[in-house]
Amino acid sequence: MAKKVNMVQKIGGWAFILGIIIALIAGFWPLNTVVTAILIILGLLVGFLNVTGKETTPFLLATVSLVIVSTFGGAVLGNVSSVLQNMLDVLIVFVIPATIVVAIKAVYNLASAE
Repeated sequence: MAKKVNMVQKIGGWAFILGIIIALIAGFWPLNTVVTAILIILGLLVGFLNVTGKETTPFLLATVSLVIVSTFGGAVLGNVSSVLQNMLDVLIVFVIPATIVVAIKAVYNLASAE
């Protein structure tokens, strides 16, 4: 039997897909304020709507890995292509707000657990 998906989950899923697409396309140009704001808003939506309780740990592990790789691997990609490095930088602009929201939710859940 198919799992029923509610509207909130659909919005979160579309926010994630849209954020990834925008981040990859925006990597071809210098990042501007409008694109940055859109990516931050989409990242916040993903953090609030798309990551459930049991997905928290894998999500945080994946995003921390992505931030570490982008920090240390960005220079290597920059040697290959500045566009690749820029894509990774823009992707981080999208991922960091979601990571902050999910991490705060996880800390709250830990603090409120009995």
